[in-house]
Amino acid sequence: MTLTFNSNIYSELLSQHQPRIIKTEEENEKFLETVEELLSRSDLTPEEDALLELLVKLIEDFEDKHYQLNVSTPHSRLKHLMEAKGLEQADLVEILASSEIVAKVINGELEITKEQAEALGKFFHVDGSLFIC
Repeated sequence: MTLTFNSNIYSELLSQHQPRIIKTEEENEKFLETVEELLSRSDLTPEEDALLELLVKLIEDFEDKHYQLNVSTPHSRLKHLMEAKGLEQADLVEILASSEIVAKVINGELEITKEQAEALGKFFHVDGSLFIC
């Protein structure tokens, strides 16, 4: 038995839920609730399945844009390693040559050079490429 797709029923669902590009957390939460409700059902109609697919895509797009996981920069990696080891800026002066350079590197005002990256890598016992874009 093949289930047919009813455009009128789908139009009614679209009218009821009004899916659109998600721009706020509130909209995202609203659509997440609808997705959860649809997923809790055992048998979705073809129209409900199409709505679910659309909402999941809209939520994924919003979350990819606003919740960028694992996005880090050389500066954020350096800050993380410093925090993990309980280090202060002064602890890096010998490695980066001056407190002014350390401050600018940590604040993202100065890019880490290849030589500095290698020295930081040795100091933190990690691959120096972590500190290069």
